[in-house]
Amino acid sequence: PFEGLAWTPRPPQGPPQGCFACIAKPPALQQASPILSPSSAVYLMESKSCKGDSLRPAVPCKHSVEKKTMTNPTTVIEIYPDTTEVNDYYLWSIFNFVYLNFCCLGFIALAYSLKVRDKKLLNDLNGAVEDAKTARLFNITSSALATFCIILIFIFLRYPLTDY
Repeated sequence: PFEGLAWTPRPPQGPPQGCFACIAKPPALQQASPILSPSSAVYLMESKSCKGDSLRPAVPCKHSVEKKTMTNPTTVIEIYPDTTEVNDYYLWSIFNFVYLNFCCLGFIALAYSLKVRDKKLLNDLNGAVEDAKTARLFNITSSALATFCIILIFIFLRYPLTDY
């Protein structure tokens, strides 16, 4: 349909004129004639291009007067990291210390859990997360080894070595 038409290069664009509120709004659509010739179609395609195009007349910014009269009060809000989401595994550590203290791993887990609580009070989020990972590791190790030992004891009580 556009055979033989040549695209005309656009002139270089400068920075858009006006404030962000004026540039962000699309300009009013122009009334198109009902019968379009190929040259007018090219003109319409060019006129619907980018907002900062030089083919459109520059519209003075109505917000520039408002900007000069407005004052910008500054409010500073200090945001501390949310340390309530760091789990300290305190109850699990106490359970491992009292009941499943395999090779003192429950005691070590309890010590790291207390360190997590102290670092949460001091708002040291990175240190609290690292100590929480260590406490979880010691709790998992203590629980797994103690459970394995208990299962072995029950197996040897059920099937004594004299039967083999």
